[in-house]
Amino acid sequence: MKLRVSLAICSVLALLAIRSRAADDTQAPSQPQKRETVAKPMTDKQKKAADAKLRKELESPYKKWLDEEVVWIISDEERAAFKALQTDDERQSFIEDFWRRRDPTPDTEENEFQEEHYRRIAWANDRFASGIPGWKTDRGQIYIKFGPPDENDSHTSGGPGQRSVDEGGGSTTFYPYEIWRYRYLDCCGSDVQIEFIDTTLTNEYRITMDPSEKDALAHIPGAGLTLNEQMGLSSKSDRFTRTDGTELGTGTSPLPERMNMWNRLNQYVNLQKAPPVKFKDLEAAVYSTIKYNLLPLKVRADYVPINGASIQTYLTLQFEDKDLQFSQKEGVSEMKVNVQMRIENMTRKQVVPPIEDVLAMQVPSEMLQKIITGNSAIMQKSVTLLPGRYRLIAAAKDMIGNNTTVYEQALEVPRVDEDTLSTSSLILADVLENVPTKSIGTGQFVIGTSKVRPRMNATFKRDEKMGIYLQLYNFQPDEKTKKADGTVEYQIVKSGSTEKVLDYTEDVKGAASQVVLGQLLPLQKLEPGDYTLTLKVTDNLRNQVVSPSATFKVI
Repeated sequence: MKLRVSLAICSVLALLAIRSRAADDTQAPSQPQKRETVAKPMTDKQKKAADAKLRKELESPYKKWLDEEVVWIISDEERAAFKALQTDDERQSFIEDFWRRRDPTPDTEENEFQEEHYRRIAWANDRFASGIPGWKTDRGQIYIKFGPPDENDSHTSGGPGQRSVDEGGGSTTFYPYEIWRYRYLDCCGSDVQIEFIDTTLTNEYRITMDPSEKDALAHIPGAGLTLNEQMGLSSKSDRFTRTDGTELGTGTSPLPERMNMWNRLNQYVNLQKAPPVKFKDLEAAVYSTIKYNLLPLKVRADYVPINGASIQTYLTLQFEDKDLQFSQKEGVSEMKVNVQMRIENMTRKQVVPPIEDVLAMQVPSEMLQKIITGNSAIMQKSVTLLPGRYRLIAAAKDMIGNNTTVYEQALEVPRVDEDTLSTSSLILADVLENVPTKSIGTGQFVIGTSKVRPRMNATFKRDEKMGIYLQLYNFQPDEKTKKADGTVEYQIVKSGSTEKVLDYTEDVKGAASQVVLGQLLPLQKLEPGDYTLTLKVTDNLRNQVVSPSATFKVI
């Protein structure tokens, strides 16, 4: 556009100049006339070339965004769609949608994923630059895509050192190298190790699939021998005839499974792509920002600490039977719901493998109407998480009725101080019973030695018993008995009143490190209404008190 305007202005100025000189010629005919050249109109080909040049200039900011800023996180489909856009408005709208799709908290002004992404780029440029920008290096790529490793075995100075037994053992001299370990990456699974080596000593570390590449003495005869080579069980020349893609001096000893050639190649390839998903139709729902509620779903999270750094998280999902579709065949009615759950941190990094399961039920057709009236289908899965804040996305599909739902909620995994009296989640259950020895710690709704099935709506009938389950941790041990010294006071107050309808105290008995409370409370004496249950737990030796509470309803 600027070029067209410039040409038009030049044409106007040329015409004015011609007219001016024509007037001068009339006044002074004795002066010789000068020959003027008038610019010719551009051909269609020239116009297209000018437009293309202008478009290229205008696209430069978007080209930088595509080829630098999001090069490691944009999918092939998104890249192709972006390249097909024709106008700046379309490109800007695409970029806004690109970040919105990745926003872990779309209801807030901040986009934590976008902020974290640009922080990672800046960090990579600051730490990994080596003649090329840090974002362009192999370490920069992995850091930007997956964030900082859970562990970093860094040897940036290189020098003498001992090989691991897996790599042959023995001492040698190493090039600078780093081994990044991730507990889990959704592209590669659990316990992912990525090795970077700087063989040029220029700070440009490259991903390697051959652990022996960091051996600076590998090609020097008689130097840096492995244990097998020192004992004469193999020759150093054998390293260069291996067929597994390495030059390790391990002789004929088999490599560990993770160092298998195909596993190493598979990991290298998978670092560039998304992992497979069992239920493909639910994958789109889990990653979509469009939420469906055609299949009502209730989700509950309960937290039971294993230790200060690991919290067992129990995720309970419930569907009302009346909302599910049943197929009829040969007198049997069947329902089937596929479920997938994804747990991410607040930068949308997946922290555990996707949780996938099938909830199914078969009943005689003549009993179907009776069974689905007021009943529900319930399932539970458990995962171990570190303390912190996470994002749960649960997607489900009724395979008979094809209804789909997507549910999101925050998971606030508590941190347990081993020097402070602490508790697990307080669970109100409709099933609370001991399990057989062979079932301890396994199966749905099993916590330790107990089966604890939460009542999702916390509503009980008067002829039922309400299960109360709680674990207590970190009592100060008695010096003589080494056991807990404390009390638990059970208090129930009806909503709208301060009068206690139950006030019962018992002594805490058991190991100081962990005490399990499990009570079945009859409800016949409670009038219909809403109530609050509070457990006041006291550590008599430390004089510490915790008071977990829960609300419930009696009908």
